[in-house]
Amino acid sequence: MRIYLDNCCYNRPYDDQSQLTVGLEAQAKLYIQSKIKSGEYELVTSEILCFEIDIVNDIRNCTFSQAKLCIYELCAD
Repeated sequence: MRIYLDNCCYNRPYDDQSQLTVGLEAQAKLYIQSKIKSGEYELVTSEILCFEIDIVNDIRNCTFSQAKLCIYELCAD
């Protein structure tokens, strides 16, 4: 299965987990990430996604560059 995760998905594990929905979404993203790493799912990405992550990183001044590294790690063979 091919899957595309938008910017919000990559950032969700770094958000405040005190809200139930945020915690569940973070768990879902990490589950999907494990399926990508195991080869069960194929990650589809785009240049615009990396661009969006860079913008969010600049605006929020957070460690969202980790999200970009996650993309590259998932895409690495």
